[in-house]
Amino acid sequence: MKRVKKTLQTESKKIASAVLLLFLFSFQAFAHEPSKSYLSLTMDSGRFIGQWDVPLTDLEKVAPAANYPKVTAYVLSHLRIVVDGQVVMPRVTSRESVLEELSEGRCIQINFVLDSVASAQTLELTYNLFFETNSLHRGLVRIEADGKTRVASFSPERRSQEFRLTEPAAASQFLVFVREGVWHIWTGYDHILFLLALLLPSVLQRDAGGWRAVAALRPAFLNVLKIVTAFTLAHSLTLSLATLGMIHLPSRLTESAIALSVMLAAANNLWPIVRERGWMMAFGFGLIHGFGFATALSDLGLKRGAMALTLIGFNLGVEVGQLAIAAVFLPAAFAARRTWVYQTPVLRFGSTFVILIAGTWCAERALNVSFMPF
Repeated sequence: MKRVKKTLQTESKKIASAVLLLFLFSFQAFAHEPSKSYLSLTMDSGRFIGQWDVPLTDLEKVAPAANYPKVTAYVLSHLRIVVDGQVVMPRVTSRESVLEELSEGRCIQINFVLDSVASAQTLELTYNLFFETNSLHRGLVRIEADGKTRVASFSPERRSQEFRLTEPAAASQFLVFVREGVWHIWTGYDHILFLLALLLPSVLQRDAGGWRAVAALRPAFLNVLKIVTAFTLAHSLTLSLATLGMIHLPSRLTESAIALSVMLAAANNLWPIVRERGWMMAFGFGLIHGFGFATALSDLGLKRGAMALTLIGFNLGVEVGQLAIAAVFLPAAFAARRTWVYQTPVLRFGSTFVILIAGTWCAERALNVSFMPF
């Protein structure tokens, strides 16, 4: 009997250690900072007009941004375009660099055309920009031809894609942004830490003596369900309103408020103001996070019909992503809830760690400076 009890204690400590590592170092699994470039190809008068917005943060690591001819040569050398089986070379139409401020930060704009493609039936793109230096980079592409809009996402795992310009593209576009939604929540350090800060006390109850473990899985599960549902409803509302252009908030204000929400959610674990109603905090701050999600879509410049389908797919992907995080976290946290490791290093030290990280983010975003590499 004693041996069984000792074995269970050992296993609990192992699980608690795993939860601690998951919480404190989850975002460090990503060696680079997520970034996106935005490429649009629009059929007009027998040719494709191209515009490529490339993030300066990635570009400055591989090419001198001040030398525009070298920049355009470098960027375009990482895109292969095949129209109806024939390689087509882009013709650059801009001689000087144009800088834009997008949700990804400052971008350099490259304008070009693809001539003599009036009767194009298929378009194949091979995208390799920045994959060698940033494995989290994504290339978002919007193609408008024959009255149809197609959207695609390129990653190190999906470098080449073919588009049949005369066929409907609704289903493929929907699936693209389901994946993008999942990826956005998994690479959004602030969103992940906010969710984990809310989930940490889900397997505990507070009384006069402090935190104590819940007796059964059911109340913990219901608590997590309420938190995730409230967060979902809130950010779905503001994501939809912002993406459809009904409400707009400055990017710096939104990102600063998201960092502040992470800090307050973690602080509530140490100095509780909202005690047994974490779902209320999830809903209130979820409204702010929705504006952050919207920036991932607004830069694409989609038309209203295409945006509606993209919005649904992206929002579904976000939900799948956060449910996956909750599904991994809850069983491990429940198994470790009675241990000292969970109730002190994980809950208290982890929450303090989140406060420090989120406080630094808040200062960075409010003052437009950078102290940390993520």
